[in-house]
Amino acid sequence: MKVVAFNGSPRPKGNTSILLNQVLEELKNEGIETELVQVGGRPIQGCLACYKCFENKDKKCAYHQDALNEYLPKMWEADGIILGSPTYFCDVNGWMKALIERAGLVNLANGHLLKRKVGAGVVAVRRAGGIHAFNSLNHFFLIAQMIVVGSSYWNIGIGRNEGEVNNDAEGLRTMKTLGQNMAWLLKKMQA
Repeated sequence: MKVVAFNGSPRPKGNTSILLNQVLEELKNEGIETELVQVGGRPIQGCLACYKCFENKDKKCAYHQDALNEYLPKMWEADGIILGSPTYFCDVNGWMKALIERAGLVNLANGHLLKRKVGAGVVAVRRAGGIHAFNSLNHFFLIAQMIVVGSSYWNIGIGRNEGEVNNDAEGLRTMKTLGQNMAWLLKKMQA
């Protein structure tokens, strides 16, 4: 079993990464292979609505000038996917939005490649807007016919400056519980 997490934050060691690593650590403790992919800070274009993915049906995006086609096989091959984003103006940031748009369309164009995979969203927030960002991530999972795993609270950690999320004890516990719940669900699905 493998879970791949996508960090939409341009800060590779920032709050979003810290939260994602809390979840991944629990998965590793349960013997599940994990990978953290850095999306934020790398060039990624939003969807151009060319619909070539519906013509080509090759599990790729027709736009090849960025890293998206590196990310897609990781999604198709994973048993579980975690999307992590900081909150920018009450929503996911542009890197995560571009990933969602394009991966979502390629998924649909190729017969629902993500169907029945396990998904979880993780959000870092300074103060407010985290629920809207969390909903955006969950909407991606739901339209992709994925199974969304929950935790003891919404999967949100509070902190603005790098590392401040480490002061959010409840947020860190929420991530640990999320990792435990995701591992449990993945194991049940494999049985």
